[in-house]
Amino acid sequence: MPDPIHVLGFAGSLRNRSYNGALLAAATKLAPPSMTITTFDLSGVPLFNSDVEKVGLPDVVQDFREQVSVADGLLIVTPEYNAGPTAVTKNAIDWLSREPQPPLRDKPVALAGIAGRFGTARAQSHLRDILNSTRSLVLNRTLALTRADGMFDDDLVLVDEATRARIERYLAEFGRWIEAVAPLA
Repeated sequence: MPDPIHVLGFAGSLRNRSYNGALLAAATKLAPPSMTITTFDLSGVPLFNSDVEKVGLPDVVQDFREQVSVADGLLIVTPEYNAGPTAVTKNAIDWLSREPQPPLRDKPVALAGIAGRFGTARAQSHLRDILNSTRSLVLNRTLALTRADGMFDDDLVLVDEATRARIERYLAEFGRWIEAVAPLA
């Protein structure tokens, strides 16, 4: 396993002041010393369309697929809309699941998110089913945070120490998962 472990993360929200985007930003800073996390902005990724795919992948999609391919793991941070993952998140997965050489196949994946009273547990459950169909190697534990009020300051910097500690523990566990399944990836 390379040192450090390289993780690519994306937020399944396009909103400028997204708590899930802020959670992803916090994760990049809280990663253990053995891990780096870079992010990919999904705002330029078009809706999946097999007609477009037949003509040739848009540059942004090709770049996204390449970044996922070379990463040791993928961190998906998504809100929950209507008891499921966002369309943005599902669209990203659709582009990453396509042949030839789908970059999600055998890719270690961790799921996280923040939303209202119930967190993103239902969205993450749906994502687990979707990612199992892509043969991704999904970490069995998730990070589903509730009630962002008070966790972040006005600049969306994570200030809640208990949440910071949870994220650090989760990312350390994800690093161990990546190392455990690396022979499969």
